[in-house]
Amino acid sequence: MIPLPAPIRTYFTAQAPQEAAAFAAAFAPEATVEDEGARHHGPEAIRQWWLATKAKYRHSAEPLEITEEGDKTVVRARVSGDFPGNPVVLRFRFGLTGERIRDLRIGG
Repeated sequence: MIPLPAPIRTYFTAQAPQEAAAFAAAFAPEATVEDEGARHHGPEAIRQWWLATKAKYRHSAEPLEITEEGDKTVVRARVSGDFPGNPVVLRFRFGLTGERIRDLRIGG
């Protein structure tokens, strides 16, 4: 795996459902995640979104490259799972604050 900042590494390596608490702890209290047209606020809502998404799509993501765009850390990753068009390459745009994820936008 390519070298990633600690909270982003946790995002990509946490196993559902057993590591849900560690996954949620990677997010700042005010964190937001935007995915599939919905916005999730705070670590608990993000944890619930993650568990539901993992159960629905049974997906995994393999980081391919990491770049910096302004104040965002952008990871391109190959996402494989139970969904049409499998696999796809998506961009994960992370905003970090200290050692936590402040915001994340997932898209093509």
